[in-house]
Amino acid sequence: MSGRVAFGSVNGRDLIQLKSSLMQVPKIRYILEQIATTDFDSLLKELIPLNNIVDLIDQAITDEPPISVTDGGVIKDGYDSQLDKYRDATNNAQRWLADLEAKEREITGISTLKVGFNHVFGYYIEVTKSNLNKIPENRYQRKQTLSNSERFSTPELKEKETMILEAQEQSKNLEYRLFVEVRDQVKATIRDIQRLADAIAISDVLQSFAAVSEEYRFVKPTLVKNHEVDIIDGRHPVVEKVLGHQQYVPNDVKLAEDTNVLLITGPNMSGKSTYMRQLALTVIMNQIGCFVPAKSASLPIFDQIFTRIGAADDLISGQSTFMVEMEEANDAIKHATPNSLILFDEIGRGTATYDGMAIAQAIIEYVHNNIGAKTLFSTHYHELTVLEQTLKQLKNVHVGATENNGELVFLHKIQMGPADKSYGIHVAKLAGLPQPLLGRAETILDSLQSNDKQTYLASSTLEDTQPGIVDVDDSVQEEQISLFPMDPVDKKQSAVINQLKQLDLMSKTPMEIMNQVYKWQQRIKKE
Repeated sequence: MSGRVAFGSVNGRDLIQLKSSLMQVPKIRYILEQIATTDFDSLLKELIPLNNIVDLIDQAITDEPPISVTDGGVIKDGYDSQLDKYRDATNNAQRWLADLEAKEREITGISTLKVGFNHVFGYYIEVTKSNLNKIPENRYQRKQTLSNSERFSTPELKEKETMILEAQEQSKNLEYRLFVEVRDQVKATIRDIQRLADAIAISDVLQSFAAVSEEYRFVKPTLVKNHEVDIIDGRHPVVEKVLGHQQYVPNDVKLAEDTNVLLITGPNMSGKSTYMRQLALTVIMNQIGCFVPAKSASLPIFDQIFTRIGAADDLISGQSTFMVEMEEANDAIKHATPNSLILFDEIGRGTATYDGMAIAQAIIEYVHNNIGAKTLFSTHYHELTVLEQTLKQLKNVHVGATENNGELVFLHKIQMGPADKSYGIHVAKLAGLPQPLLGRAETILDSLQSNDKQTYLASSTLEDTQPGIVDVDDSVQEEQISLFPMDPVDKKQSAVINQLKQLDLMSKTPMEIMNQVYKWQQRIKKE
């Protein structure tokens, strides 16, 4: 509203709304003055009622003005004497036209005769063709012929028409000038209106904070100068609102001075992402001055929050989920400070397993060793949980889940230590996948777990490897690129492979290549 006032684009309805809003200021002041604290003194200094603007709008603008400001009907009667005269002339003229219609009907005896108006021919007397013979001779002057009627005028009607139209035109012009004067007077107080709007906005926000904090049992957080986060029974306010207080499971968030990274494991749908979002919302609510959804909370001041939660392709620019994921992770790594909060949800899941696992570990190590920001990192790579042994400021936590008669039960409670397993097949069962498919998945899982050589990169940290180089033994490389295990290569086969690598195919004829392949085949077949 203040923007439209500043640009001079308000109409009559806008001014009525402004008047209604300004009339509430004394009530707001009275309520704040009743609060026994000096905290609102600075706010009360800005809550100055603009009674002069309220009185001006109340005296000048009608209670229900039209949207257009050029067609009249905006200025109140009694505000301007000249405008009242024009309106009286117009209103008296309308009464004169009604009297004229009644008189002509009586003289001619035509009950359907009427006096009308249009913007092309002005005022006229209309008679249907069936009644034309009743008109006295030389009484009217023909003006327009229609299919079923004739329109006439008289010298007296022409004279009155000129007066009426002049009065209406003058009235509209004067009324618009008066409205512009009122609008300009309001515009001249725009700085006062803007200051008042800011004060009312602050009052509105503080009142909203108070109302929601009382209704949903939020508590006043304690601000600490150290780098420690201690939230007891923290809650996600939006999820709690949807589920209801009875169903929502609160969780603690504890990041001591010597703990910077929480590595979160647990099954899908267990609440890992909700736990991370819960912390972010609590931090934001704290730093905007609101109470927070928890039993108690001690929080430092964070300078930035970086998040990578959820999967999203950028189809317009042709970026995959993994590319977007890496860009957002890179933004956090480049700009985060020790006073930042970083939330990474399943980083690395958008690419091959070993690639994703290696990137996830490298990011954790880099954040831990180089940035030192408070970080929550959720993952399904259970192999990463061994990082707790080498990274002193990393702790494992997991979202609890249990099996009951073969069914997965989510506890939605954060517990210390890593998760024992992922329960991915159980989640697939909850999604309704066919039983034969689930049975086959369990068989494949058992086979993969039995063949697992437990080889992983956690033993080599970021400092142990040169940039761009990751030491992976041959068994890991083979396991990553081969879907099924291969027989070991003997000395004969190895010699053939070496000869094949050295063979210059471009210098051989097809027959020479066939003969060479035949020799290799015979050599391998020999015992």
